[in-house]
Amino acid sequence: MSFAIFHHLLLLTILLPFSFVAQTVGNFPVGAALTAGGGASPWLSPSGDFAFGFQQLENKDLFLLSVWCEKIPEKTIVWYANGDNPAPSGSKVELTADHGLVSRNPTGEQIWSSNITNGQVSHGVMEDNGNFVLQNGSHGVLWQSFDHPTDTFLPTQSLEIGGVLFSRRTETNFSQGRFQLRLLEDGNLLLNPINLETKLAYDAYYVSRTSDTRNSSNSGYRLVFDAAGGLYILKRGGDGFFLSTVTVPSSDFYQRATLNFDGVFAQYSYPKRSTGSTNWSTIFTQPENICTAINGTLGSGACGYNSICSLNDKQRPACTCPQGFSLLDSNDEHGNCKPDSEVGCEGDWLSSMEDSVDFVELNNTDWPKSDYELLRPSREEECRNSCLHDCLCAVAIFRRSSCSKKKLPLSNGRLDRSVDGKAFVKIKKYNSLPGERKSWRAVIIAESVLLGSSVFINFVFCLRFFFYLRKLRKNGQGRISVETNVHCFTYKELARATNDFKQELGRGAFGVVYKGEMQIGSISAIAVKELNDLVQNGEKEFKTEVHVIGRTQHKNLVQLIGFCDEGHHRLLVYEYLSKGTLAQMLFGKSKPSWSLRIEMASGIARGLLYLHEECSNTPIIHCDIKPQNILIDDKCNARISDFGLSKLLMMDQSHTRTTIRGTRGYIAPEWFMRTPITVKVDVYSFGVTLLEIVYCRRSVYTETDGEEMILIDWAYDSCREGTLHILVEDDVDAMNDRENLERLVKIAIWCVQEDPSLRPTMRKVLQMLEGVVEVPIPPNPYSFSADC
Repeated sequence: MSFAIFHHLLLLTILLPFSFVAQTVGNFPVGAALTAGGGASPWLSPSGDFAFGFQQLENKDLFLLSVWCEKIPEKTIVWYANGDNPAPSGSKVELTADHGLVSRNPTGEQIWSSNITNGQVSHGVMEDNGNFVLQNGSHGVLWQSFDHPTDTFLPTQSLEIGGVLFSRRTETNFSQGRFQLRLLEDGNLLLNPINLETKLAYDAYYVSRTSDTRNSSNSGYRLVFDAAGGLYILKRGGDGFFLSTVTVPSSDFYQRATLNFDGVFAQYSYPKRSTGSTNWSTIFTQPENICTAINGTLGSGACGYNSICSLNDKQRPACTCPQGFSLLDSNDEHGNCKPDSEVGCEGDWLSSMEDSVDFVELNNTDWPKSDYELLRPSREEECRNSCLHDCLCAVAIFRRSSCSKKKLPLSNGRLDRSVDGKAFVKIKKYNSLPGERKSWRAVIIAESVLLGSSVFINFVFCLRFFFYLRKLRKNGQGRISVETNVHCFTYKELARATNDFKQELGRGAFGVVYKGEMQIGSISAIAVKELNDLVQNGEKEFKTEVHVIGRTQHKNLVQLIGFCDEGHHRLLVYEYLSKGTLAQMLFGKSKPSWSLRIEMASGIARGLLYLHEECSNTPIIHCDIKPQNILIDDKCNARISDFGLSKLLMMDQSHTRTTIRGTRGYIAPEWFMRTPITVKVDVYSFGVTLLEIVYCRRSVYTETDGEEMILIDWAYDSCREGTLHILVEDDVDAMNDRENLERLVKIAIWCVQEDPSLRPTMRKVLQMLEGVVEVPIPPNPYSFSADC
């Protein structure tokens, strides 16, 4: 008996290490987990070449769930999850049977999931080729990282039609960047910049030309990276179009192909038996010169706006600001450059331009897509003088008897010998006073010296100066803040533009809105909001907040054009949007389509996310989100109005809870409690608005029998009873899309939770709207005992 027990103990002792290895190298069972910053070993492939786990980022409190090259000192990341939202320290990733990989933050909120829907996960496998695979009990593949590439391609991996690689934002910022590689339906492989807000693809700067409309067998259908290092587009007829003809033995080298953050797609190799300080070697790059390859009319080019691109010794773009400009973000060398001082059309610019402006000369430099005038024939001195006396001209390029004038912002800047010309970049000579003050400083000094002995003449001079200032005051439309592009108007200008404020567009919590006519650039119609309940004697604070609002630039926000701060008059000027409000569309006779309503909901969410997290260091809380404050532009984009106004109306208050702001039916419960007001009040109002978008009914509406209904209550009860479709039975598209219908209502119920801590952030809301993260079943918004 004792021998048998000893025998079993001995056998267990021998097998335990092997059992432990089986769970930590190669294969990992359901229930296995890793913690960010917990010090646990990552999940390794059998050879130990690749690892899966949390990589610590430059911000030591954040971690990236990723796959990396374990045996390379710099631990090069080849795949990652959720780059836009890295995991805080203490986050956990667990392998589950129902959803595969699930990552949660320290409070238990889900950050990311592999979202398995096609079976039960049995185990995970970290393969020696860098692919992390989730398998079922019969070793069938349910999910694999190779099918969800980020910015890097590995040997044995392929990219099918519709597949995309996205660059990261910077070398150390794994948020989605400005460039993408994609294989189109026609068989072409493209590299192109994108608009970060909407993901719109701009003009391609590389096209493989593997599309043949006359013979489909000559068209590409798959990008292949084979084990020998061959990178090619496989054609339907069996032939291959090679991007790189250099092959490197996989037994001796690690390999990868990466779409770098600067838009260059490159293939690299790294010796496996390296003993010294080795770096990745470049095998090929595409394009060869990205500075000149990007030539689209949209976007900033390889570098930021007003920057100059040149190639470094690794065929990668180096970006510099010209003299007189500096980086907008000092931490982003490839970002935008801003003028160090204003050179524009302020004040009496014509008479003072020659005294205050100088030119920096740059050889073989051009911004080819920023031209607005072409002078031909022209001589070099004529070109220079034409730009000097044109307040809109920021740069003039002279080449071969022609002169092209350019205005800010400058795009596609490059240093290129083929330019064969000279650039004259306009800069300030010295830090002079702004516009009109500068020209009058010289006048004051001169006339004071010449006329100082005469009291009468000095009186005449002062009178002249007074009338000059009055003239400037009348010309308010010309006074613009270069930083924010916000105009300063006089009250008379706005009274004249609105025909003495005759046509009222609407009234709200913040004041009355009037329609006006005024030509400002391409804008001819304006909306003028006369603010009420403003703090008196708060001129400095008012202007500060107006400029904060003016700096906001987003597709889903109504742009502030200007303001008036004259005596007791405080007015804001916006562009006029002719399609009216979201309320008019939702509650009118003809409802917007189901797909348009979904897109509008996402647009509002993007605008709120920008206000809460992205536009400044301090969140902008709207305080009155509702369909009446959502305007619709000509392209049917939903654009939030009245943002930033709640702070303007409460500048003398230390806590926003001292005055309730908002509209019945949309007001979050914390307005009535002794609790701080945060961005979560906007989340609540968005939830109510989302229900109105879904059902095209007001948050408080009256049934045919006269009974008053609260939309939140009805939606929750219907969610619990499975009858969400009842109020959309006359909407065929919504009825045919019940999955989305249920998802949107569940998101709305999460947003209107009585407890603010249970409401998601707008970033999480947008992820749920876009289907990036799963929407769990919400609890009762008023009590926490039952789920729907």
